[in-house]
Amino acid sequence: MSVLIVIPARYASSRYPGKPLAELRGATGEAKSLIRRSWDAAIAVKGVDRVVVATDDDRIREAAEGFGAEVVMTSEKCANGTERCAEAFDALGGGYDIVVNLQGDAPLTPAWFVEDLVDGLRKDTMAEVATPVLRCDGRALNGFLEDRRAGRVGGTTAVFTTDHHALYFSKEVVPFTSETYDDADDTPVFHHVGVYAYRPSALGAYPRWTSGPLEQLEGLEQLRFMEHGRQVLCVEVEARGRQFWELNNPEDVPRLEAMMAEMGVA
Repeated sequence: MSVLIVIPARYASSRYPGKPLAELRGATGEAKSLIRRSWDAAIAVKGVDRVVVATDDDRIREAAEGFGAEVVMTSEKCANGTERCAEAFDALGGGYDIVVNLQGDAPLTPAWFVEDLVDGLRKDTMAEVATPVLRCDGRALNGFLEDRRAGRVGGTTAVFTTDHHALYFSKEVVPFTSETYDDADDTPVFHHVGVYAYRPSALGAYPRWTSGPLEQLEGLEQLRFMEHGRQVLCVEVEARGRQFWELNNPEDVPRLEAMMAEMGVA
């Protein structure tokens, strides 16, 4: 099955304007833009036929083409990354069996997250969309709770059935737990990793559906699939000693840089 990775990137983020061009310093002290680090993460994935950046902004296009990325220009009307992926897929003429949305704010996404995701969608014929989930250790969960106490929207959490079909995604920390956890402890909370794999039929239908109340309240694009009765598969992935975090707010930059320094990510 042929696989296309699309990296949707927009400049006009309400929480962090210009985010794709924000620079992050790695373990060697070298600064690279967020879009460059996302591209590097994408091309490290095995079994992928093509990788493109999808944007509506010439500044991002110029930056991406400057380090050798293929760019597809999309409209400013795209409400989220899934709509941008759908438009890019159409612009490329289709022709791929699975489309991966590797969002441009997750530069620490390990290649095996995406490889396991694609494999999970291939095996689960009932699912039309798949997304990775990572069990939080105490350090990650405490980071989520700290963000919420400070009034920041941090990572997204996921709850799912015993066969790993999604029940809900939220920017709140769900499920609730009254326990306290040390940094290395396993917790019952799963961090939703901002990557999606779609079957073309579901991706093509998505922009035609209305945005439901849950998507609007949470600001989470994947809820549109669920509100329209489509199965979303949660593929549990393993950290293998890697830390993971998205760049959601400017305050996340030092957090990500500290993680890259600790893991030796250049």
